[in-house]
Amino acid sequence: VMLHSALALFLLLITVSSSLAIAIRKEKRPAQTLSRGWGDDITWVQTYEEGLFHAQKSNKPLMVIHHLEDCQYCQALKKVFAQNEEIQEMAQNNFIMLNLMHETTDKNLSPDGQYVPRIMFVDPSLTVRADITGRYSNRLYTYEPQDLPLLIENMKRALRLIQSEL
Repeated sequence: VMLHSALALFLLLITVSSSLAIAIRKEKRPAQTLSRGWGDDITWVQTYEEGLFHAQKSNKPLMVIHHLEDCQYCQALKKVFAQNEEIQEMAQNNFIMLNLMHETTDKNLSPDGQYVPRIMFVDPSLTVRADITGRYSNRLYTYEPQDLPLLIENMKRALRLIQSEL
């Protein structure tokens, strides 16, 4: 009987510890909710302040995507953004990435108004690069799905600006 209860206790401990290990493992790699559909393999920062900190520390530009869940233009852009390998690869390796569904207190992030979708670049010296624009004169920082080549070019431009400043 003693052996039987010791065995039962042992099995119970193994079950509890393996469930705990599974729970801990799950905890360690959080579900990528910060991507909000923009790219699950990208490491996303949670706040603008965190983005600025990492941009400065890593000497990478910060890319800030302003969007809203119920905006059809945002959804359309998000879909092609998430499917584009070149953008995803650059975003993963060369940028600090932030997507926001609310405005920040930094007025420099909305030089021509608060609209979505809006993509801004901030260099590692923490300067908002208002000079990196899309193709629409009435909304300088918006991109449509067919503007991906321009967005890719602007991402490369943001990277070149850093290289030239080193």
